[in-house]
Amino acid sequence: MKEKKKKSSEQERKKGFGHLSRREFLKDAGLVIGGTTMGSVAFAAGTEPPKLAEENTVTEAPRMEASAAKNTIELTVNGGKYRFTVEPHWSLRQLLRDEIGLTSPKDWCGGQGACGSCTVILNGRPVLSCLTLACECDGAMVETAEGIANAGHPVIQSYIKYNAFQCGYCTPGFVTTAKALLDRNPDPTEADVRDALGGNLCRCGTYQQHPPAVLEAAEVLKKA
Repeated sequence: MKEKKKKSSEQERKKGFGHLSRREFLKDAGLVIGGTTMGSVAFAAGTEPPKLAEENTVTEAPRMEASAAKNTIELTVNGGKYRFTVEPHWSLRQLLRDEIGLTSPKDWCGGQGACGSCTVILNGRPVLSCLTLACECDGAMVETAEGIANAGHPVIQSYIKYNAFQCGYCTPGFVTTAKALLDRNPDPTEADVRDALGGNLCRCGTYQQHPPAVLEAAEVLKKA
């Protein structure tokens, strides 16, 4: 007797307190596959709903125009001239690494422009290559850490001398930023160096070694 009352009370609880099965809930919300409610909501703005594919057929999805809008650009990288057809969404970092093969521009922050490890010199200015669109670099001149090293710039040796790195992942970004500073200010103060490198992060924490390294490179350049 008690068992029957228990079952009946459970049934009353499910019915009386608005218990819905998953399918009933989805149906009421207009989300059941094949239902018309979702379609009327999604296309209430006067647009026609997409034509559903017939059974055993494939419907071609419309292609976005942007995916076909490629751009041909020419740029100079570390003294070499290049011509590429680039997608509108490609970053300069992607072009340098994936197409040219220069691996110094790194990606620590996932393309958020927060770490400085992807820094390159674009037309004399340090820029974040992860946030710079390749299609906007037509006619540009780009320098990376590889080019700075190949040119024998003293900042490379000073970084080695002062152990201004440990793992080295962030070092190319620091080197390019430092070189851009010395190009525009050949006689920087320590405050100038710290300010210029303020956007570059180092997970190993070698920050104190960077200013003396850059300042010594400046002294070498003066004597050259």
